[in-house]
Amino acid sequence: MKQIYMVFCIVFSVSSTSFSQIKKEKTHGIFYKISLATTLTINEDYVAFDDEDSSILIEPSAFFINNTIGYKLDQRTMVGLNFEYNWHSEQGLHFFPTYLNLQHNILFDDTSLFVRGGYGTLLGMGKSFEKGNMYKLGLGIEAVDVNNAFLIGLDFTRKRFGYKNLEGLSSVSIFLEFMLF
Repeated sequence: MKQIYMVFCIVFSVSSTSFSQIKKEKTHGIFYKISLATTLTINEDYVAFDDEDSSILIEPSAFFINNTIGYKLDQRTMVGLNFEYNWHSEQGLHFFPTYLNLQHNILFDDTSLFVRGGYGTLLGMGKSFEKGNMYKLGLGIEAVDVNNAFLIGLDFTRKRFGYKNLEGLSSVSIFLEFMLF
């Protein structure tokens, strides 16, 4: 009888540990996301069909690096706290926006269509950084692996800065993000 009991315990423990190795998809919890984005402009010096000209038609004019720590409320909705560095090369401007955003998946599948929006402040991290406020609206596609995701899309950003926030800068950027969940 002890042998049967021992075999039963071994089989049960092996089967429970083998099934526990399967990763389940998380539907809510804390996540981290890193993002790279750029705005593109048309090169005014570009000449079509000129073999001697080495310039390209479309050039990047601003670069954005974003880190997000957030919480996924359910399979469709997430909120995040963003810390971002923006450099607009044409204007020579530096920004450090810190903002909250909300993202909602409109179509939910392995590849989801989402909309998002955010509002926050431009921190004056030094003399070369502008202070003010900003908002952001975006649209994109999210491709989900078990607990990771790749996001690609477009963001519209409006920044107000300068003396009494009278100056403004609007941009549309293309972003690529990687999310760990």
